[in-house]
Amino acid sequence: MPSPFREEHDHFRNTVRQFATKELAPYADEWEKAELFPDQVFKRAGELGIFGAHYPEEHGGAGGDYWFSVAKAEELPRCLSAGVSMGLLVQSDMATPVISDLGSKDQIEEFLKPALKGEKIVALGVSEPNAGSDVAGIQTWAKRDGDDWIVNGSKTYITNGTRADFVTLLVKTNPEAGAHGCSFFLVPTKTKGFSVSKKLKKIGNHASDTAELAFEDMRVPQRYMLGEPNQGFMYLMQNFQTERLLACVSACAGLQLAMDQAIEYGRERKAFGKPIIKREYWQHKFVDLHAKLEAARALTYKAADMYNEERYVKKEALSFDTVKIISMAKIFVGELGTEIMDQCLQFHGGAGYIEEMHIARAWRDQRLLRIGGGTTETMRYYVAKLMGL
Repeated sequence: MPSPFREEHDHFRNTVRQFATKELAPYADEWEKAELFPDQVFKRAGELGIFGAHYPEEHGGAGGDYWFSVAKAEELPRCLSAGVSMGLLVQSDMATPVISDLGSKDQIEEFLKPALKGEKIVALGVSEPNAGSDVAGIQTWAKRDGDDWIVNGSKTYITNGTRADFVTLLVKTNPEAGAHGCSFFLVPTKTKGFSVSKKLKKIGNHASDTAELAFEDMRVPQRYMLGEPNQGFMYLMQNFQTERLLACVSACAGLQLAMDQAIEYGRERKAFGKPIIKREYWQHKFVDLHAKLEAARALTYKAADMYNEERYVKKEALSFDTVKIISMAKIFVGELGTEIMDQCLQFHGGAGYIEEMHIARAWRDQRLLRIGGGTTETMRYYVAKLMGL
């Protein structure tokens, strides 16, 4: 396909690249050890227009198409911390699109615009201890009480959860209706009854905070309901697609970075009298990995092109074909990520097993792609249904 990127995309890409390499990467090790990056990073990203480039101008964005978001996701991995990259992408592409799609004028002003400016940090509250990929199985529920809803339950694996100013929260408002009884709410975290149960320790993505949240008789006003009642599952399935697609884009960029760094290491590291990259085995291995990555990127770009055409050009809901291609991309990129990172670590030998090497961190971090946003097994189930199998 012809390049989807125009001059304005390239200028934006350069802004994100400079931000990632000069303002974030120098602190990556420090933030990984602290298991948190500063709130100011959100503010700075907002100041640079990184969050809102692909949102409508009337919502506080720049009015660009989806390829601005693709460019952003391709450059953020240069910050050398997948945790930082993920925290920022949750803010811009996972917890906020549904607000832009469904939000009232007041909700846009109170929640979306401050989030795109980085003035408010947002989290997406969907997963629960007993409902991950099986979103329809959530048990957090809300009961109508006059002009308010009383919410009880919990959420887990919530990125940005320990410091969010508000949560885009999915709950059951009609427990007997299964998937057709879910609704979205925008919940300020200062609301009485909201609490952070604990911060979770993870095997990777250390710089991003991940939390368990609890809601005990939390009173949420009706004006904070997002969209129509009991339509939340449908809204979420649309919203999930950009999360999955951006995960593929970011992963492809991270895999390319890991291979580039490995090859550079192989030029310097000598064994048995010559640089290890001169060994025919490894040359052939990297050729094969590079070919697979090009295929992964092509599939991801096809999915992005279909998404952009339907959401930004035609302003339509996503077709089943687009959902299928996005899901296939997530399967393919997720499996390939495990292969490439493992081979890159192996190429480093003992050095790859040392924490101070970036490949050690990248190897851990990539593993999340086969889990987050819907497991690989769930994606295969969806694709099989869409194929009529």
